[in-house]
Amino acid sequence: MCPRTKEQNELIRMQRSEQILDAAARTYFHTGGSFDIRDVAGEAEIGYGTVYHYYPNRHLLIEDVLSSGFERCEQALAEWANIYDGSQDERQMLTYCKALLRLWQSDARAYLVYKMAAEHYSGLPEKDRNSTKRRFMERLYVPLQTIAQREDDSVDHMLAVLVGCCGLHYYAGTSELDVDRIAKLAMQAITKES
Repeated sequence: MCPRTKEQNELIRMQRSEQILDAAARTYFHTGGSFDIRDVAGEAEIGYGTVYHYYPNRHLLIEDVLSSGFERCEQALAEWANIYDGSQDERQMLTYCKALLRLWQSDARAYLVYKMAAEHYSGLPEKDRNSTKRRFMERLYVPLQTIAQREDDSVDHMLAVLVGCCGLHYYAGTSELDVDRIAKLAMQAITKES
């Protein structure tokens, strides 16, 4: 048996890190955010020492979960903004709502960014809370508000509908979201139609 190459070891390290981050995001929903490294190890089905080797404390772990979640959310917004034609067409916003729901349904880290934003990142240490709020506002919220061409609280209401309904998927264990229906409900918050 040949020893692993440096590239093989790096690939294994990246895969293990992704496994741990995914498990940490799922564990957040099972424990209400009050989890420890052992909980994550159990969810990932790997040894406590392995998780601890990558993340010696839960704060570093949460930091990386949110960082990777932000990257995915920012990428989704950028991709949508690239196809957005600048019109005030409600179908464009509806498309974004659906894309966000699909992303969240398949990616607990991306959902956690918005879920924790709805809670003002209260689970984070004070020193991290303000910078994380600022990142959310600057990179996700304000661009969405600008694209939606809304300066009132309708974007807040739209996101609340999306976050709340997606929470059913994570907290209540529903297998599939009715993306079309939820997106239409969220759009009612923007258009203020009943």
